[in-house]
Amino acid sequence: MQFPESWLREFCNPPLTIQELADKLTMAGLEVEELTAVAPAFSQVVVGEIKACVQHPNADRLRVCQVDVGQAALLNIVCGAPNARVGIKIPCALVGAELPAAKAAVDSQPFKIKLGQLRGVESQGMLCSAKELGIAEGADAAQGLLELASSAVVGQSIREHLNLDDTLFTLKLTPNLAHCLSVYGVAREVAAITGAPLVAPKWVTSKVDFTDVVPVKIEAPELCGRFSGRIVRGVNFAAKTPEWMVDRLARCGQRSVNALVDISNYVMFELGRPSHIFDLDKIHGGLFVRWAKNGESLTLLNGSTVTLEEKFGAKVGVIADEQAVESLAGIMGGDATAVSESTQNIYIEAAFWYPSSIAGRSRRFNFSTDAGHRFERGVDPSTTIEHIERITQLVVQICGTAQTTVGAIDDHQPNVPAIRNVALRASRAAKVIGMRLTKEDCRKALSSLGLRVADDLTDDDKLMVTPPAYRFDLQIEEDLIEEVIRTIGYDRLPTNKPLAPTAPKWRLETKRSDFAVRRQLAALGYQETINFSFVPEQWELELAANKNPVRLTNPIASQMNVMRSSLLGSLLAVMKYNQDRKASDVRVFELGRVFLRDASAVDSDRSVKGLYQPLRVAGLASGDAQPSNWATRSRSADFFDVRADVEALFAPQVLVFKAAQHPALHPGRCASVHVNGQAIGFIGELHPKWKQSYGLASAPVLFELDLAAVTSRQLPTLQAVPKVPFVQRDLAVVVKESITHAQLMDAIASAQQALIKNVALFDVYRAKAGDASMASDEKSLAVRVTLGDAEATLLDSQIEAAMAAVLAALSEKLKARLR
Repeated sequence: MQFPESWLREFCNPPLTIQELADKLTMAGLEVEELTAVAPAFSQVVVGEIKACVQHPNADRLRVCQVDVGQAALLNIVCGAPNARVGIKIPCALVGAELPAAKAAVDSQPFKIKLGQLRGVESQGMLCSAKELGIAEGADAAQGLLELASSAVVGQSIREHLNLDDTLFTLKLTPNLAHCLSVYGVAREVAAITGAPLVAPKWVTSKVDFTDVVPVKIEAPELCGRFSGRIVRGVNFAAKTPEWMVDRLARCGQRSVNALVDISNYVMFELGRPSHIFDLDKIHGGLFVRWAKNGESLTLLNGSTVTLEEKFGAKVGVIADEQAVESLAGIMGGDATAVSESTQNIYIEAAFWYPSSIAGRSRRFNFSTDAGHRFERGVDPSTTIEHIERITQLVVQICGTAQTTVGAIDDHQPNVPAIRNVALRASRAAKVIGMRLTKEDCRKALSSLGLRVADDLTDDDKLMVTPPAYRFDLQIEEDLIEEVIRTIGYDRLPTNKPLAPTAPKWRLETKRSDFAVRRQLAALGYQETINFSFVPEQWELELAANKNPVRLTNPIASQMNVMRSSLLGSLLAVMKYNQDRKASDVRVFELGRVFLRDASAVDSDRSVKGLYQPLRVAGLASGDAQPSNWATRSRSADFFDVRADVEALFAPQVLVFKAAQHPALHPGRCASVHVNGQAIGFIGELHPKWKQSYGLASAPVLFELDLAAVTSRQLPTLQAVPKVPFVQRDLAVVVKESITHAQLMDAIASAQQALIKNVALFDVYRAKAGDASMASDEKSLAVRVTLGDAEATLLDSQIEAAMAAVLAALSEKLKARLR
């Protein structure tokens, strides 16, 4: 909500500075998001009138103007604007004036006007465009001089003439403050919180010249509670919107369209009620207020054509005549009955639409309007006639002719919402707010907001409050309590120390925080990314083989229509984004939720029944693991680099990696990750077909792990330093080519030798041509076995027995033989 300070002060003018007023509004719950000056600082710019204009003797595109600025003599000013001509009034910067610097200027120093020579002709000032004064942007603002109204007083300061010392307020309103979506609505709040008098808007009741009305039938009273209209004949569509109205609309962020549309928009910003003006001669018969029928279409004022149908149980309200739909109820009018150059007779409509019948409808068609924004929050149903009178007054004043006649107002009230009393207990208000409040304090605060307050005869602590018709948000006691503290001011809340003892919640030593995981990954060289939880359905199908993802009813974009069940797609998108910008070395991770279907899920961290939403951590590495230098060549990150990072993340716990399959990963370079016998995720290189499909220059290595497993950790245990040295023995065995490292280690572990402290593979050998020591489908694996006893030196017999047991286990499990 944006509006100028000057307009607000016409309704309520408290003795406060701009900043004090902004602070008061913010502390009353109407957050002032921004204060913006209408124009930047400049000086010595006045209203001038061109008295003579001749061609420059030495330049084809320059003119020499004689300008009256209210001084004894005319000023000689050289000007290159194409619209410079005799008789117009324009802003004139005098010698010594300081104009605002161009926004693109680096030093941002003001531009000072000096007496100068232009192609041999003296120039005693400068004639200004809107852009040069900093009050408008764009090509149109820079193409010519800013032409002022003929009534402008020559010599008057341009800041005074255009009211450029005004300030724009931008409010960030919560949905329950719909009554503040107008200048008068904000003024009501200012009067309540400052005690300054409120000036009610005044307008004359138009003289009725005829009683003709447009027949109206409300077929859906649950859609429209009140519908009022009036015919006005003989208007002048070509009438120009007054400058004061154009300026006010512009300062509310609304461009001028034509006089009739501008009047409708002006009253909306002034009083908060959207209205619509139809071309009367384009209406066929009467009007019908109803729900749209499936398949009906409508071309809107913005040029788009929409097809109307019921979706997800929500119907769309329309205003139709006897031939077609003419308007989207409470959202936007139709092009067929819009006012145009041929318009002579109009129909002014003001209605009350139930918020539930408007909410979400404009978003269905991918646009939003000021009207829809207000009606879906609630607009006063009691003032349709008054607002029609205000519009009529402005239409007659601005677009009226000698033939203008005004018809009677036709008012239908099939379902006006009833006003319910709401009870407020003073003791309850004091408890919730946390400060001492009396019954009279509550009465004073609520009365200042225009609420009718009466005592409850059965309870001395209770007040019975009757909200005004424009306060749709006051339904329960807590709503009234909020109004009390808003009016008193949040800045007056006392600072009280907590009465109850507080104790920190200690985290178990076997758990570490999510942030500890983030910090450790960052220390390993990864950068954190934060991505949307909704992703393209194609990602789910290709990267997670998920044919039934959790779908979104109302996605923010058509392609982002499902919830992710894996974090890998988001990381690949980050890699692609960086690769397209020549950043080939990418190490990123994400910690976030995935969304899985699970019929057994219950409320907890699975906040929606039937959905399981665990936290996961995923990472991606691509590019050089080791940059090239004078001593070494560069080396690309591979499976074992990322595996080392994952092992570091879990240290000192021991991980087991088992060959596995994953739809996103290379079938021969993928492993499942296990800890304590539990599968907790996957690691592997991206599948070649997805590398090609996603347009990646190289295949990254990815991992995705269950965060609960990552944050769990084993407590360290005290172990004495061995008193005697350990012993190492090397063992080389011949096995089939298909035997994996994991199978070899499992076979050695099955020997169950307590003396064995560590086993490490240090060599793999395959027979060369002519070597008959092993077959072509065999290989030799050499391991180094570390044995020891912390308390005593091992005997040769103990060592030999342990190694014999290992060899026997390898022979039994893997059919291995000693090389």
